Amino acid sequence: MNAPTAPVDLPLPVVGSLSPSRAGDFMTCPLLFRFRTIDRLPQAPSSAATRGTVVHAVLERLYDLPAASRTLDAACALLGPEWERLRAAEPEVDGLFADDAELTAWLRSARELLAGYFALEDPTRLEPAERERLVEVVLPGGLRLRGIVDRVDRAPTGDLRVVDYKTGRAPGEAFEGKALFQMKFYALVLWRTTGTVPRLLQLMYLGDREVLRYSPDEADLLATERKLLALWDAVERATQLREFRPRPSKLCGWCDHQSLCPSFGGTPPPFPEVVPGPEVPLPHQRAAVLAAQERAVD
Repeated sequence: MNAPTAPVDLPLPVVGSLSPSRAGDFMTCPLLFRFRTIDRLPQAPSSAATRGTVVHAVLERLYDLPAASRTLDAACALLGPEWERLRAAEPEVDGLFADDAELTAWLRSARELLAGYFALEDPTRLEPAERERLVEVVLPGGLRLRGIVDRVDRAPTGDLRVVDYKTGRAPGEAFEGKALFQMKFYALVLWRTTGTVPRLLQLMYLGDREVLRYSPDEADLLATERKLLALWDAVERATQLREFRPRPSKLCGWCDHQSLCPSFGGTPPPFPEVVPGPEVPLPHQRAAVLAAQERAVD
């Protein structure tokens, strides 16, 4: 009888990948998920989303400064350079503003959001453990979860606080669960990679200077994991059937793809024969990956 061999710590094959935004797309409208993740249709830049990108960049770089120098004036001084950096990386954002007056008003609105941040906390008293951190984990079934956390704070006790900046307004009580889903996603990945459940999840809404806080526990995160696995099963079924149905809602008014949506008289493009990347494997690809996992175990 052969002696048992020691287990080999092999990397898990990835059968698919979800981020909080892509998971949110599928829950909002499966057809939107298809357009963004499978068809990879381009999205036109918007002034609100671009402002959010610039404000996030400023708040990240603010913590490069010595603590005493982290003032509102210093943050506002970073707006111009971060806008120029974004223009160089994404020239299409230049088309957002008809003239200098529109750009000036837009920059003024960004300064107001930065003032909202300083009304919520004092950055001179903080030393974040990490900023703009990429977090990812592959669950035992091969589903990869990944996302970028705005900020992680670590207390002297080792407790973690996960912070996310939002440049809009705080949701009503009925929609708080949807807002916290993203934070629970991050908390789940951090728990699975560090073994520590974050003590506090904090959403900072700069638009109306509100803070949404939540303390998760293991039961919360296990429920989030089950939800994501069930969500991925639904994605796989839709992929196998090549059927991603639209789900009309008030959010349709902000969708870039109405002209292709059956709910508005449009026709989606032909379904790709090869799905790009590991985001959504075709059924035969998933079978091959699972077979490889079984061989590795044997």
